[in-house]
Amino acid sequence: MSKIAFIFPGQGSQAIGMGEDFYNNFSEAKEIIDQADSILGFSIKELMFKGPKEELQKTENTQPALLVTSIALLRVLQKEGITPIVCAGHSLGEFSAYVAAEGLTFEDGLRTVRKRGELMAVADPEKKGTMAAIIGLDDNVVEEICQEASSVGTVIPANFNCPGQVVISGERAGVEKGIELAKERKARMAVPLDVSGAFHSPLIDSAGKLFEEFLQNITINAPKYPVIANVTADVVSHADIKSSLAKQMLSSVQWKKSVDKMVEVGADTFIEIGSGKVLQGLVRKTNKSATTLGVENIASLEKTLEKLKG
Repeated sequence: MSKIAFIFPGQGSQAIGMGEDFYNNFSEAKEIIDQADSILGFSIKELMFKGPKEELQKTENTQPALLVTSIALLRVLQKEGITPIVCAGHSLGEFSAYVAAEGLTFEDGLRTVRKRGELMAVADPEKKGTMAAIIGLDDNVVEEICQEASSVGTVIPANFNCPGQVVISGERAGVEKGIELAKERKARMAVPLDVSGAFHSPLIDSAGKLFEEFLQNITINAPKYPVIANVTADVVSHADIKSSLAKQMLSSVQWKKSVDKMVEVGADTFIEIGSGKVLQGLVRKTNKSATTLGVENIASLEKTLEKLKG
């Protein structure tokens, strides 16, 4: 019997049409997506299914759309009796993980990521910050690069995604210097990302404080399954979940270590639930012996169920 980790994608995985085939074929998914429209007071369904792309790409829309898609697909998987031993999500996806583990209700999870997206969208109105992907260097080398580049502008490692893949974030001058230094150190790739701010860095501290205040009015229950937090790459106590989620906006995403932790607690099969296949690739690069599956459309659902039940 497979020991399953449910993993949930973050921003960047969105695509027009996500969730539409589930909406049209499964009452559980339709119920979640219709409920989302009622909770938000506008049709997230239309944005998910039809776009336009530039509206879906806006952070305040992307974040709720991704959570809605993940939970709609999750409900169908749960109906099939598939359960995890552990959950995790990449950045925004951590909120989907808490909904999956019943630490957050769907309604509170959706309201929370909508607020998170709104705050992050306006956290850097002057566009002082940006992010870049560094491919092909060890984590410690990227950390050294960030320290050196910070002499011209604050920059930190934002996402430790898998061995040899780190995203850096901070002031534009610091990130540009980081790209230059990474190329000097023979990085396979060092490229700026098309983002609206320096996410997972101290530059959006104002948004982090406002988000922490917002979370005080959200109820978080003890999760039914352990959830690996991005900030610590470990399970945090029930009492510390809110502060962990607030810190997450400003801190590095420890995804590589999170995958290692899920393997340590016994997971051998990782199911990415939601739009895209990014996390499956990161898991494979981190642990070559892990089985990776996905649920993003009906074809992938059928393949996953066949693998699990066959």
